[in-house]
Amino acid sequence: MLEVVKEPLPGLLIIKPKVFKDNRGFFLETWQSSRYKEIGIMENFVQDNWSRSTKGVLRGLHFQKEYPQGKLVSVRRGKVFDVAVDIRKNSSTYGQWYGQELNDNNNLQMYVPPGFAHGFCVISEKADFVYKCTDYYQPDDEEGIIWNDSYLNIKWPEVDKIVSMKDKQLKGFSEI
Repeated sequence: MLEVVKEPLPGLLIIKPKVFKDNRGFFLETWQSSRYKEIGIMENFVQDNWSRSTKGVLRGLHFQKEYPQGKLVSVRRGKVFDVAVDIRKNSSTYGQWYGQELNDNNNLQMYVPPGFAHGFCVISEKADFVYKCTDYYQPDDEEGIIWNDSYLNIKWPEVDKIVSMKDKQLKGFSEI
């Protein structure tokens, strides 16, 4: 029922759920513990989040230090460019990033394991972004990397970026 399309960095999965379409619309299963365990997602999810943003909104790159969160992310409406950065110090892909367009037509999911920074940029007029987390949000534990860090050199979409004041003050990759 689930297809792992690729594993661009160790542990980071791009998943294509099976979509059942007919003249009434469609149905897809967004989560079932046993099926996701079969493809290697062993963590338990404890929190679901939903954000709605307008075109150009860039959120991230966020992570938690002591309580890292794995995230299963998808888009229910619109289109985003989703990015994960490997910040696991002992990883062979430390400092590498991967970006993937997620939208309400391709129905792709990205599993971002604990130990990655994560962010996204909205490229449609509006987007509903949903994600499951493997640990609770801890505001005092949150950190991040500035979205336009020169070392990472992420190829963000060509849209006027709307970035929160908090995210504009994040550190560079070399400072984390």
